[in-house]
Amino acid sequence: MDRRTFLAVGGLTLAGTLSGCSAPSDDQQADGATAADSGQTGGSETAVAVENVVGGLESPWSVTPLPDGSQLLATERVGRVVLVDPADGTVTPVSGTPSVYAKGQGGMLDAALHPGFPDPAWVYLTYSKANDSGESATHLGRGRLDVAGAQFETFEQLHVAEPFVDSDGHFGSRVVFGPDGLVYMTVGDRQFKDFGPDHVAQDRTNELGTTLRLTPSGKIPDANPFTDDPDAMDSIFSYGHRNAQGMTVHPDTGAIWQSEFGEQDGDEINVVERGANYGWPVADEGCTYGSGEPIGVSHADRDDVVAPVYSWDCGSGGFPPSGTTFYTGDAFPEWTGDLLVGGLASQYLARFTVDGRTVKEATPLLDDRGWRIRDVVVEPDSGYVLVAIDSPDAPIVRLRPA
Repeated sequence: MDRRTFLAVGGLTLAGTLSGCSAPSDDQQADGATAADSGQTGGSETAVAVENVVGGLESPWSVTPLPDGSQLLATERVGRVVLVDPADGTVTPVSGTPSVYAKGQGGMLDAALHPGFPDPAWVYLTYSKANDSGESATHLGRGRLDVAGAQFETFEQLHVAEPFVDSDGHFGSRVVFGPDGLVYMTVGDRQFKDFGPDHVAQDRTNELGTTLRLTPSGKIPDANPFTDDPDAMDSIFSYGHRNAQGMTVHPDTGAIWQSEFGEQDGDEINVVERGANYGWPVADEGCTYGSGEPIGVSHADRDDVVAPVYSWDCGSGGFPPSGTTFYTGDAFPEWTGDLLVGGLASQYLARFTVDGRTVKEATPLLDDRGWRIRDVVVEPDSGYVLVAIDSPDAPIVRLRPA
């Protein structure tokens, strides 16, 4: 667990083609491997060194630097929250966490700090939990984190995305604070397969396949789009989503950006708008597993849905995107304003240039390591990039200029 540089490669040019992915675009466990890499951006090469910050984590799902840089807060899907000393890799479990339903794709999932952290010292967690019948749902809760004591002094459940479902998949579960100070939370469609207008993601009387917007205390904001609609849940901000596992805020516009799993291919990057329908499954660019048959129609064929700003169409090989963030640091000035998106089955870190809503993929990073990339964030002081690997015995690594 010592902090060491285990690879520094410079001056190499990588192929910018997308790695093929014949596996389904859902969350499947796989062990990682080690290989060599470098990055290239916008026609100029950037040499990247990769440092091991910590190893031996069990399926980490999120990594969040504390504002003072003293610790990283990481969640492990098996049900743990830990503090990691970024200087020496020391891992300290955090007590007082909620019990979780750690089966399939469920468990302890995302974390977000209150914008004022450490005053107040709220940490928001998303996690799956089961009811007495064994059905599960995505939950949001918050606890007051005592960093020195490595404990949540209090923890309270804020919201349950209903209904509970007999499924172990598609919990969604990213959470961020928007520029409005409100909490945005993704909820997956729980893998319902009735691909038609009656699908849960098109039914606003439930919270599945949605982005929810809540106050920091878990209440419903008065300005939510459907608060005056008796046939819609007041918590819904957007709907028609399949399973968004990446979400971040644009540093200049304040818009909410999401990365979302498709069925076979059909993965998406979306800019989330108030009250908008993102089409799943009546409008989609992907296809059904195995058969390759289209799901619904193209987004372009309906004027009541919002199309993705970037998608992997049926036959492309897909990407399965997870954690995502905009690069805002100084360490890699060539990447300023770019969108970084972790790839699971595709096993690389994607970098996209962004100009308004024009999104183009640049040369991939970490594309020959065999790593499923679950989360990516920027260290606030150094501008280095932290990457959480999805594996039963996983590292968190740091990318810095070589």
